[in-house]
Amino acid sequence: MKKALFLFSLILFISCNDKTTQDSAENEQPVSEQKDSIPNFGIVIHGGAGTILKENMSDSLENAYKLKLEEAIRTGHEILANGGTALEAVQRTINVMEDSPLFNSAKGAVFTNEGKNELDASIMDGETLNAGAVAGVTNVKNPINLAYEVMVNSEHVMLSGKGAEQFAKEQGLEIVDPEYFYTEKRFRSMERAREREKEKNNKTAFYDPFIKDEKFGTVGCAALDKNGNIAAGTSTGGMTNKKYNRIGDAPVIGAGTYANNKTCAVSSTGWGEFFIRGVVAYDISAMMEYKGASLQEAAREVIQEKVPAMGGNGGIIAIDHEGNVAMEFNTAGMYRAAMNKEGELTIGLYKENEDME
Repeated sequence: MKKALFLFSLILFISCNDKTTQDSAENEQPVSEQKDSIPNFGIVIHGGAGTILKENMSDSLENAYKLKLEEAIRTGHEILANGGTALEAVQRTINVMEDSPLFNSAKGAVFTNEGKNELDASIMDGETLNAGAVAGVTNVKNPINLAYEVMVNSEHVMLSGKGAEQFAKEQGLEIVDPEYFYTEKRFRSMERAREREKEKNNKTAFYDPFIKDEKFGTVGCAALDKNGNIAAGTSTGGMTNKKYNRIGDAPVIGAGTYANNKTCAVSSTGWGEFFIRGVVAYDISAMMEYKGASLQEAAREVIQEKVPAMGGNGGIIAIDHEGNVAMEFNTAGMYRAAMNKEGELTIGLYKENEDME
């Protein structure tokens, strides 16, 4: 009897030990497999494209741009890592750049010919294809937040001028004195543009060859969240010395901003008139949806072939529904950064592959 009990206990012990070992093995997954189990997400930003040359940039200014780009993208990445939405990440990331005088957006916006700051912005939800945009606002601290409010709290897509400002007040957004947007650097740029205009006797001012360098610093963001939803947003002060309440591509859905869960989310920066005519952001998405192109293929064809063929220049940042990123531009440089779910960060200012970190 004792012998039988001993054998039973031994069998029971071995069985339990095997089960514990099996459970332990199942729980001890390789690190790579644990990472793969994390839902995919990512974020990419730009701070404008244009004549951005290393020889024209001091070490301190270059460092300032890189630090601000990193601050902005880490803000959005943290939101996504914690399960936040792509829309929230886009807004908060753009807010960081809007609040910085380094970029042509909100605080650092360029001046119109009348010496004012007129701000444009847009945002789009790739899940619902809902969108919101504002143009020509002069007293809203963060235009991208107003664009979001237009999207979620109005039956419209785009509001402009005084009406948009009234809506901002009704939504409780922060209103500032227009003096808040003043920066000496942008004001001097406007004065130089005026001088060039006088030299040309106002006859060809709109087609001044310098115009290609009068619109850069626009900010934008595209993000993919853990739920598989994507969003994009863009915010800008427009073009230096602009007249007649000119509106560029930034607030135009399909030109400056576009997002569709089926394809990608895109934010544009560059010579807005050509990005509007080429419906650039949507064109990239359409090439993916109807032609079967990859994000990189579509972005490259549009930015390196289609836009230059019309006479325009600039760039885009984009992320697709699988987390692939594109940062394409045909100018000397584009302030840009990207960050994936592993937290790998890349930052660039100048030509592609010359300065990515």
